[in-house]
Amino acid sequence: MKMHFSIPVSEQLLEKFGGRYVLYSVYLEGFLFCKVRYSQLHHWNDQLRRIFGSTVPAFPPKFYLAMTKSMAEERRSQLEQYLQSVTVDPSITNSDVFISFFRKLQQDTFQIQTQRASLDVYLADGRNVRLDIQTSDTAERVLEVVSYKMGLSRELIGYFSLYFIQDHSNGVLSVVKKVAEFELPYVSLQSMKESDCKIGIRKWYMDPSLDKTLMDCDASVNLLYMQALQEIEKNWVKPTDEQMQKMESLQKAANKMKVLELVQEVQHYGYMQLDPCTCDYPEVDCSAAVHVGNNEISCSIKLPSNQTKEVSFKINRVRCWQVTFLGAVTQPKDQGPEQTLELRFEYNDSDSWKWIVFYTKQAFLLSSCLKKIISEQLMKTTKEDKEMIAHSGFIPRKRILVRPNKEDGVFEKIREEDL
Repeated sequence: MKMHFSIPVSEQLLEKFGGRYVLYSVYLEGFLFCKVRYSQLHHWNDQLRRIFGSTVPAFPPKFYLAMTKSMAEERRSQLEQYLQSVTVDPSITNSDVFISFFRKLQQDTFQIQTQRASLDVYLADGRNVRLDIQTSDTAERVLEVVSYKMGLSRELIGYFSLYFIQDHSNGVLSVVKKVAEFELPYVSLQSMKESDCKIGIRKWYMDPSLDKTLMDCDASVNLLYMQALQEIEKNWVKPTDEQMQKMESLQKAANKMKVLELVQEVQHYGYMQLDPCTCDYPEVDCSAAVHVGNNEISCSIKLPSNQTKEVSFKINRVRCWQVTFLGAVTQPKDQGPEQTLELRFEYNDSDSWKWIVFYTKQAFLLSSCLKKIISEQLMKTTKEDKEMIAHSGFIPRKRILVRPNKEDGVFEKIREEDL
């Protein structure tokens, strides 16, 4: 699926020896990631085409005359669409030419050279693991290092991810964004210093039943246990008095497996909680507490009349969704603009399709969670199909290849292949 690249702003600058050029601010998951010129992207596209050929999407053409305002806006939009489209193919995003290009851009943008450094990765219980890294290490590499130090089995690393997290003074926990695998955590952390963020390791799956896959590894059990206790403490999940008494008894007995087994029964366990936001359902100007996971967006919605409505939007009734920048709020120059975001999704409500809108600064995080849910559903369906084939003795004759279309979350058939 597409990555959440966007180019909401650009600026025209003077060349060193005369002339002008446009510098595009590339945002990833709603945060400034790097700045880049058209010529740099054009050269990179040539490199990609030499390796991947026609699978690389069309690159926006050059303009040989002075650009008008409308032409500049068209190019900005085309470059944004190009970056989104080029990230659909995992063979491209996992390639050296992709990773090294964005590594250099990110370091150049924030003027951080490659050198040895220390990086703290925080656990859910507040402790940190200090790592010796290179400033140019990707999140994938940092996750491997911290997993090794904790004794996490290599085959289980994919069930976890690095996140930028805020611990507010009022005790509220906010997950700001998931760190992309090719992103440089050290550089991103320096660029987000004003947001008072830290890097944490948390699980990265939306189906709570996947916990059972991690029960044979002490390190993964410890990570799940710490996160479960943190989410109870921060009121992400709210056990009943009876459940809480049982868990406290199990904690005293140091029975982590039983605690994790019991917490599975608590509402919203394994979900991602967003900061309070607003929505237009069932009417405009409603406030909402949002949890996403286990194939649903679960909302406690407060109406303008102060009545509360509990709503569950089932993912299998969502046709598509999109994130939109509504504008930028000016901030200090070195931080860039703070983005105002909305996520809207088309939902089948009582046999009619309607658009439902959430206004939240975590719109990209919500979108990532929806993508993850879709991905897990597809994997589960594929696994079930294979098991059914194995039991039935049926031999498939064709393979159907699909890809996401321009609207996130919707897949379309590319072609059929004989097996």
